[in-house]
Amino acid sequence: MNDTSSRSHSLFTITIERSEIGPDGKQHIRVGKLNMVDLAGSERISKTGTTGDGLKEATKINLSLSTLCHVISSLTDSKSTFIPYRDSKLTRLLQDSLGGNTKTMMIANVGPADYNHEETMNTLRYSSRAKNI
Repeated sequence: MNDTSSRSHSLFTITIERSEIGPDGKQHIRVGKLNMVDLAGSERISKTGTTGDGLKEATKINLSLSTLCHVISSLTDSKSTFIPYRDSKLTRLLQDSLGGNTKTMMIANVGPADYNHEETMNTLRYSSRAKNI
């Protein structure tokens, strides 16, 4: 719904490795990783009237966000035995940030417009599930 939007997810990763000699006299490598992610928003195709290439992009974006939602739901469900990380490139790239030994922060952007009420509520539900990981 934003004409100037890039219509894509952005992922910027910084990995830092440090090598040191431990008390045991052996070399140990410590790794730190920072992922900064900007996810494209989910949009209702019927609401935006998107066609052609824009429709294909929106469909793929919505699919990757849906997969991310399934991963988040699986991680927060104690009965879940399988986490579908491999179902999308996005979830594969974020696997260690979602289910690894990490600290993750999520910022959800919502708008005050009445006509976006449903999208706002979906975003709030999504972020509420994510905080339970």
